[in-house]
Amino acid sequence: MPETSSVAFKPLGRAAMAERLARDIPEGWYVNLGIGIPTLVADHVPLDREVIFHSENGVLGMGPAPAAEHIDPWLINAGKQHVTLRQGGCFVHHADSFAMIRGGHLDLCVLGAYQVATNGDIANWATSENDTAPAVGGAMDLAVGAKRLWVVMEQTTREGHARLVNRLSYPATALAVVKRVYTNLAVFEVTERGFVVLDMIAGLSFAALQARSEAKLHLPS
Repeated sequence: MPETSSVAFKPLGRAAMAERLARDIPEGWYVNLGIGIPTLVADHVPLDREVIFHSENGVLGMGPAPAAEHIDPWLINAGKQHVTLRQGGCFVHHADSFAMIRGGHLDLCVLGAYQVATNGDIANWATSENDTAPAVGGAMDLAVGAKRLWVVMEQTTREGHARLVNRLSYPATALAVVKRVYTNLAVFEVTERGFVVLDMIAGLSFAALQARSEAKLHLPS
């Protein structure tokens, strides 16, 4: 559990988390963005940088959210949010969209999560066997179909429980697939050693970060 003493750091907000992840996406990658914080990533890639965003409902070349006066009611992402279409973008059949996913044509998928285990297992669709979520949905296809899976999520739950865990306690979405995790406190690479800390927010100590993680953290070699 986190220590109760005063802290000298400010966790990132949702937009800042998305911006931090967007900085690491290389030029030319085809990227799918999951529902929640991941959808904000498209808002933080400069327009002069070519990153092709894919949405499983059949959009390729998705742009950032539109201004209120420029909303196209027929142009939405998989989370039913209004989006824009960048120059050269297109619409495809739902089956073709999933063929891109299952065929390994996406360089990266960005998903939110409830938990990520030290070996890269991810739980992101339900918090118990009695959850109201109807099914795991397209996240299962994306987690195993994309060449890489990055997760963006809060470091802990609202109650202060760690989301970086030794083993999942929630129903799994996919096993051993997560390559990197971005939280409101740090960036982690998932390696054979476990979670390796690549970056931390200003003012945060490694000990304080470890206190907010169940899984053991490692510094780069």
